[in-house]
Amino acid sequence: MKRMSKWLALPLVLLLVILSGCQAVGGLDVNKALQKNLAVKSSESRQKVTIEAIPADNVSAEDKKIIDLINSISVTVDHAKVKDASTMSLKGSVGFSGEKLPYHLSIDAKGITIQVEGAKQPVYISLEDASSEYLDLESYNKQAQELGLQATGFLLKHMPNPSSISVKKVQEKINEESLSLTQLHAEIRGDELVKMIKPFLTNVSKDEAGLKELIGGYYDAIYPILNAQFGTDAFEDESAPSKELAVSAMYGIVQETLNELLKEYDQQAAALFEEMPELNTLLGKDTVLKADLYFDSDLNMVKQNVELAVAIPQGEGVPVKAFKVRSESEMWNVGGNIALDHVDVSAGKLSVADEEITPGQLLRNFEPGSIIYKLLKDEMQITSKYILIGYPGDYYEVIQKNGTSFVPLRYLTAELDAEIKWNKATKSITIIDDITQAEIVLTVDSKQAKVAGEAAALSEPAFIHTDGKTYVPLRFIAEALGAKVQVDGDGWITITRD
Repeated sequence: MKRMSKWLALPLVLLLVILSGCQAVGGLDVNKALQKNLAVKSSESRQKVTIEAIPADNVSAEDKKIIDLINSISVTVDHAKVKDASTMSLKGSVGFSGEKLPYHLSIDAKGITIQVEGAKQPVYISLEDASSEYLDLESYNKQAQELGLQATGFLLKHMPNPSSISVKKVQEKINEESLSLTQLHAEIRGDELVKMIKPFLTNVSKDEAGLKELIGGYYDAIYPILNAQFGTDAFEDESAPSKELAVSAMYGIVQETLNELLKEYDQQAAALFEEMPELNTLLGKDTVLKADLYFDSDLNMVKQNVELAVAIPQGEGVPVKAFKVRSESEMWNVGGNIALDHVDVSAGKLSVADEEITPGQLLRNFEPGSIIYKLLKDEMQITSKYILIGYPGDYYEVIQKNGTSFVPLRYLTAELDAEIKWNKATKSITIIDDITQAEIVLTVDSKQAKVAGEAAALSEPAFIHTDGKTYVPLRFIAEALGAKVQVDGDGWITITRD
């Protein structure tokens, strides 16, 4: 998500293959226009992306239900404000199943703050990690962006022209303002894209200077990472190759690979399509990318309408025959002063770190009746669990005692995201349900327990094993934490929670 601005420009990225090599069409320098718009500039914009899955013939009712859900999904950006490649804000909504979930995001180099309707506090996702202590991320990101622009320019230079491309002057409204624009229309089919690959590789193989320059750019971008990972000394050793030697060696490998590939390209391509006949559909005439791009007099792309249709190979059990993704967007105030709409965190925020936040903690941050709560719990099922334990007696963590299966307390509670509190003086254990926050209280060597304040009896008490671990009755604890336990005829134990 650190590259949210690139997501907003997804249709442009998809078109690079289509429009590469078109130096001028109808007076429009396509190559120059596309490269200019790859660099992230300050701007304001809006965008809508929709998905359509086209069902196969005789699709089942169950698959049709899933397809209808997919077709109900849309992502709308009502107002995006971009200050630079890593600083922006977005307001919009996600639509699904007839519902609409409003959201507000603000993003900077340190993290992403997300506010959605029904949240008690905005969610914060940090983008900083341990590598930032050793690597100048700002400089690296700039270097990586420059490499991306360089690679795209190399691609634009060598790809052959598509057969369907045209330019005309039009009058369009952008942010309610009528503007005189240049419309670029382009289409490409999957089978045409396949035919463009060989000429592209041929052109690349002939451009020694351009290829070496691109490899050099990659070297400059990757060097800081290697330096941070292995230390400066590893790259200042006299025996280490210089950049010039490294680039020359890599160029030799790439050139040799290209020559080998081109030598038998037609035979290898034919063999691939024969071995994988589904490619004839996937990269056939029914896979089509259509686009209309609109440029102002300064070659700023201020509007995009893009549709990508992908044909799906048919076979038994395949529920769809095609997918379509449509995107419509417009942009204004390009290069202007931008005042971002920051998410309000004055009342605090829920910081999300990998493996540190439980499903219950996340759910409790949202109102139970809200759309996001139902989405997380019912549709995404973030609280569901499936735990499989092997043969009792064979699996060393399971102990059988008077017909009761015992497992280590910390193992079971960790699997079900429960919190543990241990009273050393009384040898009592308090287990807090992650979802309901209900407490289960039991004492080592006692059959008396409490579940959510109600007295309960154990068939066998918890005990401390000779290995020093506290073992608890598996079924009692699992069911108290909202899970179901099943044991099959072979002794496999399955724990599930919806």
